[in-house]
Amino acid sequence: MPRTETAAADDWRPATGLETLKIRAGLLARIRSFFAREGVLEVDTPLLGRAASSDPALDSFATRYTGPGAAGGLPLYLQTSPEFFMKRLLAAGSGAIYQLGHVFRDGEAGARHNPEFMLLEWYRPGLTPAALMDEIDRLLAEVLDGYLEYRPARRISYRDWFLQETGLDPWHDPVEDFRAFAERNLATLPPAMGDDLDAWLDLLLSHWLEPRIQEQALFVCDYPPSQASLARIRPGERAVAERFELYLQGVELANGFHELADAQEQRRRFEQDNRRRQRQGRERLPVDERLLAALAAGLPDCSGVALGFDRLLMLAAGLPDLAAAMPFPLGRL
Repeated sequence: MPRTETAAADDWRPATGLETLKIRAGLLARIRSFFAREGVLEVDTPLLGRAASSDPALDSFATRYTGPGAAGGLPLYLQTSPEFFMKRLLAAGSGAIYQLGHVFRDGEAGARHNPEFMLLEWYRPGLTPAALMDEIDRLLAEVLDGYLEYRPARRISYRDWFLQETGLDPWHDPVEDFRAFAERNLATLPPAMGDDLDAWLDLLLSHWLEPRIQEQALFVCDYPPSQASLARIRPGERAVAERFELYLQGVELANGFHELADAQEQRRRFEQDNRRRQRQGRERLPVDERLLAALAAGLPDCSGVALGFDRLLMLAAGLPDLAAAMPFPLGRL
């Protein structure tokens, strides 16, 4: 639909009103106050990097620097998360750190997505994932006071969640069973799903499990090893990735890890990601060699989490979608 003169004349205005801007500023102040009291240092890392996340579920914006020192041009990527830079700070001895900053993900727009958004990310040396979940509960109870009555989130393992809602076991049941369940219970299926078990798990998680969340707040933890991302694997009779996600009012709000510190294993995962990207017909991405060097030098044992600040504001202010939480979302650029 073409832009009319009327629409063009009006859409210079921000998408948020003054009251939402005040709530936004208040939440940011409460977050900073919480971390100052806890002795967690605020840091600020670059938005541009020489490497991008190789995660096949993410797409980075790419640009090119052509100034002094790079006559032939230097490819750079807008960061999907400050994680790589923050881990370099941790390896250099920063101690506990947090960051409130903008991140960028191509191809993401909708009721709960915008290609640019604000992320709260923090890392706690010495904390287990369970202890970090306790801290998230304390943070949200304090930050949301007066907006939402936040109660500590119920915790459930990924395996138990699937067993409870589908009767299927992601560790033992074949992919055919998950396909059959999806065909019986979902109205439509994406094309070319193939035999990738993780793709079927993701589909059922987003279209069957998430819509059935009854709790105000829910932590899902101990993911399949194939979905470890940058988390450690805990061995045992049934190995699990030490990863968790938090849902608040059914909205995915935070993603946390017991952080992988093994440089060789991290390189293997980066290469595995790139092979998967190539199978999907997508570009290989450069590996972050400086991050790998930092891991080799010694990342302290720590847990970390990334929390979507704009989604938090959306829930606190009772807004209908993410765009209403942003002064200038994609449609107002």
